[in-house]
Amino acid sequence: MPPAPLLRRIVRRFFPSSLLLVSLVLAVPALAFAQRTLPGTQFSAAHTVYDQAKGVAIATGGARLAYQGAVLEADEIVYNDRLHQAVARGNVRVRQEARLVFADVAVYNLRDQSFELSNVRLGEKRAYLSARSAQGNPKAMTLTDATFVYDRPGPFAPTLRAATLRYEEGEAIRAERVRLGIGLFQPIVLPSFTQNLGDAPAKELTLNGGYRSTLGLFALVGYQAPIRPGLRLGADLGLYSNRGVMIGPAGSYTFGDAAQGGRGTLRSGYIHDNGDRLDDLLGRPVPKDRGFVRWEHRQRVNERLTLAGEINYWSDSEVVRDFRSRDFNRMQTPDSFLEAAYAADNLSVSLFSRLHPNRYHEVQQRLPEVRFDLLPSPLLAGVQQRAQASVAVLREDAPLGPTTRSDRYDAYYGLTRAFTPREWLAFQALAGGRVTHYARPLGGRNDYTRTLGELGFDAELRASGLYAYKNERWGIDDLRHLVTPRLSYRYIPGGDKGRAYIPPIDRRAFTTYLEPFGLGDQRNLDDLRKTNTVRLALDNRLQTRDTTHGSRDLVALNLAADLRFAKADGERDFSAVHAELRLTPANWLEFEVYQSIDPYEGDLREFNTGLTLRDGNVHAARLSTHYLRGEIEEYILDYSYRFNEGWQALAELHYDRRQDRFVERTFGVRQTVGNLWWVQYSVSYFRGLRRESSFRFNVEVELATF
Repeated sequence: MPPAPLLRRIVRRFFPSSLLLVSLVLAVPALAFAQRTLPGTQFSAAHTVYDQAKGVAIATGGARLAYQGAVLEADEIVYNDRLHQAVARGNVRVRQEARLVFADVAVYNLRDQSFELSNVRLGEKRAYLSARSAQGNPKAMTLTDATFVYDRPGPFAPTLRAATLRYEEGEAIRAERVRLGIGLFQPIVLPSFTQNLGDAPAKELTLNGGYRSTLGLFALVGYQAPIRPGLRLGADLGLYSNRGVMIGPAGSYTFGDAAQGGRGTLRSGYIHDNGDRLDDLLGRPVPKDRGFVRWEHRQRVNERLTLAGEINYWSDSEVVRDFRSRDFNRMQTPDSFLEAAYAADNLSVSLFSRLHPNRYHEVQQRLPEVRFDLLPSPLLAGVQQRAQASVAVLREDAPLGPTTRSDRYDAYYGLTRAFTPREWLAFQALAGGRVTHYARPLGGRNDYTRTLGELGFDAELRASGLYAYKNERWGIDDLRHLVTPRLSYRYIPGGDKGRAYIPPIDRRAFTTYLEPFGLGDQRNLDDLRKTNTVRLALDNRLQTRDTTHGSRDLVALNLAADLRFAKADGERDFSAVHAELRLTPANWLEFEVYQSIDPYEGDLREFNTGLTLRDGNVHAARLSTHYLRGEIEEYILDYSYRFNEGWQALAELHYDRRQDRFVERTFGVRQTVGNLWWVQYSVSYFRGLRRESSFRFNVEVELATF
C-alpha cells in the first residue's frame, strides 16, 4: 500500500482519540483550579497557566477576576488559590458597582475584599483622586501622598494635597497634613481637613479686589477650611491702601438633618482705620477702632420646637457700609434677636427677645416677650375661635433722647362664624375683644388697662368663565377667568383711647400699602386707632393650562381701597386706591405695576413698575421705576448679554429724575475660567450725596458651581 494512503488511514483512526486525550490533560489542571477557588468566583483570560503543585494560576491577555460584585481586570493576574489572593499588573481596574479605580499594581484578597494599590487614580462625583499608594476596599480606602482635585486636573482647579487621605464611598474625605490651593499653587497649610466628596476644597474661598476713591487699592480674601464634618473655620482679610487692614475670624457649622438639626454662620472684622472716616448716622465722628460681628443660627430641635437667633454688632453705623458694601445692601439696619418657638396642632408658643447691642438707632427691644397663639379651631355650632396672649418687657433707647420702658400684658379672643349659602358666595361674621394692661404707664398713673371690642365681617363672591382659545406661540391652552369681589368691615370703637398713658414703643410703621385692620391682626399695640372702616377689593385672574404647574397666570389684577367712617388726624373718608397688575404672557416676558392713587386729586402717591425680557441665555433686561410722591423718582436698567460660554457683558444704570442725572452707572464683563470660576470685572461711577466713593473698579472671583 502506498505510504500516503496508509498515513491517512492511521490519522483517521487514531487522531480523534489523541485530541480527546490532549484536551483532558489540559482540562484537569483548570478543573482542579476552579474547584479550589472560593464559591462564586469567576476567573477568565485569553491564556491561563496553572501550577497545581504551587496552587498558582497565571492569567494573561484581558485577565478578569470577579467575586461578590467586585471585579478585578488587568493585563496579568496571578492568583494563589491557597491564600485566595490575586496580584494584578498592568492597566489594573477595580470595579465595584458603578465605581472604578485605576492602578498600576493591585494585591487583592478575596476573603475580605481588601486590596493594596500603587499609583492609584479614581473619580467620584466631580472629584478626581490620585495617590502613590492606597489600601482598603472600593467603599473606603486610605491613600498615601494623595491629591484631591475638584472637577479635573488643571491650572485653575481647586486642589488639595495630603500626606494621608481617608476616602469613604460617596460621602467624605478626611485628610492629614494638608496643603490647599489652586492648581500647582497650594499656599494654605492645615493639620487636618474634612470635606464632602461633592464639594470643592475651595468652596468657601472668596476673592475680591479693585479700587475705590475712599478706600484706595483693596483686596478681600476669605476662606473657611473644613475642620471636621459640619464645621468650617477660617478668617476674612481685607487690605486697604488708604485705611489699613481689616481681619476677623469666620466660620460655619451644620449638624443633624432637615428633620432634626441646625446650621449657623459667623463673620467678623476689626480695623484700626487710618483714613477719612467722616461722620456716623447721627453726625458724630466715627472712631478709629472699628469692627463688626455677625452670628446667625437656625435649628429644628424636633418636629414642633425650633430655635433661631441673630446677633449683629457694629462699632458704628457706617463700618459695614464702608468695608462690606454688599452685606450693607442686604441689611442696612442691623437686627439682633433670639427666639424659641413651639408649634402644636392648633397652637403655638414662642419666647422672643430683640436686643440692642448698637447705640446709634432706635430698636423696640423685647426683654423678652412670651406669646401664646390659639389658631382658628372649632368651638360649637360652626363657630371658630382664635386667641392670643403675650407678656412683654419692652424698652426703647433713643440715641439722642430718653429711654422708654413698658411692661405689657395683652390678650385677644375672637369668634367667627362662616356661612356659605351658595357656592359662589362666602360670608364670615366675627366678634372679638382685646385687653391690654400696662404696668409702667405714662401720665403719673401706677398702671393702666385698656379694653377694646371688635365687630365685623368678611364677604366674597366667586365667579369664573371658561373660554376655548389656543395659541401655540404664547403657550395658551384655553382660558379661565376668575373674578373675586371682596368686602370687609371692622368696627373698633375707642381704639385710640388711653393714648396719654400708653408708652409708645410698638408704633405704627410707615407704609404705603393697606395695613391689617382687624383688632387681632395688628402688631402696633401702642398706637391703635378708632376704626369704622369698610375695605373693598377686587381680584382678577386670567389663567391657562400649564403642563408643569397645572395652571399659569397670564394676567393678575388686584384692586383695594378703604372707606373710613371714623378718621384719625390727617385722614380722609377714602384711602388711596391700591392697584397691582402682573402680566406674564410667556416665560420670557414679565410686567408688573403697583400704584397708589389719591381718589380726590387723581394724583399718584406711589408708582412702581418692572419690565423683564429674556432671550434664552443670551439677552436679559429689566427696566424698573420707583416713584413716591415728594421722595423718590428713580429709573433703573439692568442688562446682560452673553457672547459665548466664556464671556458675558453686564450693565446697571440708576437715573434720579429729581436730580436729573445718573446717580449710579456700572459696566462690567463676566468671564468663565476653566469651567470652574467666574471672574467679574466692573467699573462704577456715582454722583450725588452719598458716603460711598465716586469711582469704583472691582474684580470679583467666585467658584461657579457654588
